[in-house]
This record gives sequence, structure tokens and C-alpha cells, in this order.
Amino acid sequence: MRITRAVVPSLFTVLNMFSGFMSLIHASHNEFIPACWFIILAAGFDALDGVMARITKSTSQFGVEIDSLSDVVSFGAAPAFLVYQFSLGTMNGLGIFLSSLLMIFAGLRLARFNVQLVGFDKDHFVGLPVPVSGITVASFVINAVNGIEPFAAVAPAALPWLTVVLSLLMVSKVRYDTLPKVSARAIRKEPWKFIFFALAAIVVSVTAGSAIFPLFMLFILIGLVRYVGSALKRLIHSGPPYEREERVGHSRVDS
Repeated sequence: MRITRAVVPSLFTVLNMFSGFMSLIHASHNEFIPACWFIILAAGFDALDGVMARITKSTSQFGVEIDSLSDVVSFGAAPAFLVYQFSLGTMNGLGIFLSSLLMIFAGLRLARFNVQLVGFDKDHFVGLPVPVSGITVASFVINAVNGIEPFAAVAPAALPWLTVVLSLLMVSKVRYDTLPKVSARAIRKEPWKFIFFALAAIVVSVTAGSAIFPLFMLFILIGLVRYVGSALKRLIHSGPPYEREERVGHSRVDS
């Protein structure tokens, strides 16, 4: 069997999928902390497979498809089962439905991404990336299990809402930035991104991971604020409906 350089990024993709499977196993035994960390580890492998694909120049449609299948496991099925085992299972049928949204909408999000993909490099995503959703859920559960307030107190009430919001954001039209590619040119172009990621890494390290959730919520909110701001600008520039009709009427008369 001939081994090509395309095996390198695919290896990281497989490790991503395996990490999601390990999360499912730990969650089934109510071992929530390792289950959460395996989801976060899967996100690390997911980021590395793209990096390795660019380094080895082995980006391919096969890589895109296997990456999406892995993501459905690690950031769809694993977080869905995690929230069900941790809390939502007490809600019986409603809990099953709410938990499944993370998996179902992750699958829809990834299918839409593959269909709309033109080229392999993107400067933004349309809809919340599924790894961000998975990490947000996992980091919330970590803080709740570790007894960090207010997570421990509000977890039963907040987790259903968090699940629904993240699921809807995955299939929304809200734009989110991609991870910046590390290069001298990229650093000069957008230095604030690299400063933010460096500071975030320091904060996560100092807080032993408890800051992951607020940092990812900040990332999610920034995308939402920009989306609402852009929508308001379009609305203001277009004017009220009657003004738009009047402008159209004038243009027809002038023509």
C-alpha cells in the first residue's frame, strides 16, 4: 500500500474522531470532566489537521468530507450525549429532544458548509462553527462540575437554553472569523487577533481552563453584535418601506 503525504492531515482527523468517541464513553459512565476535555482535545486535532493539510499541500475534497464526519461525532454527538447525561436526561422526552439539537444542527451546519464550499481557504464562517459550539458546551459543564459559581447553581436551568441557542446559531447567517493563519504577513495585517489569542491562551492557562467558557461566549457575542450592527446599518440606509416605495416611483418617472 502506497502511503502519501495526505495521510498526515487525515491522521489528525482520525484522532479528532477518536477523541469524540472517548468523550462518549466517559459520558456514558458519568465521568464528565474527562468527557469534556476529550471534546476540547478533539478541537485541537481538528485545528491541526487543517494546518497539516496546508503544510503538506494535501488539501482535498476527501479531507473536507472526512473532517465533517469527524466533527459530527466530536462536536455534535459527543456534546449532545454529554448534556443529556449531565442534566437534560431528567427532562425525559423533552431532554432527549433538546440534547439531540446539538447533533442534528451540527450535521445540518456541516452539510451546508460542504455544499457552499468554494476553495479551501476561508476568511469567515457563516453560522457558528461546530467546534466552537462543542467547546462552549464542554467548558460550561467543566465549570458546573467543578462547583464554580454561578455555573453550578444555574446549570440545570441554563443548559437547555444554552443548547437551543448554540444549535440555532450553527445554522444562522451570523458570520464568525476563522482562526488566523500564522505568518508575518497575517500578523501585520491583523495584529489584534494574534494579541487576543495570546492573551486568551495565558488566561486559560492561569485559570486552569475555567476561563474557556467566558472567552468563547465573548467570541459568540462579538459575532452577534456585528451581525445586528450590520443589519441596523442596512435598515437605516434603505430607509422605511414607504420611502423605498417613493424612491422606486421617482426612478420610474425619471426613466
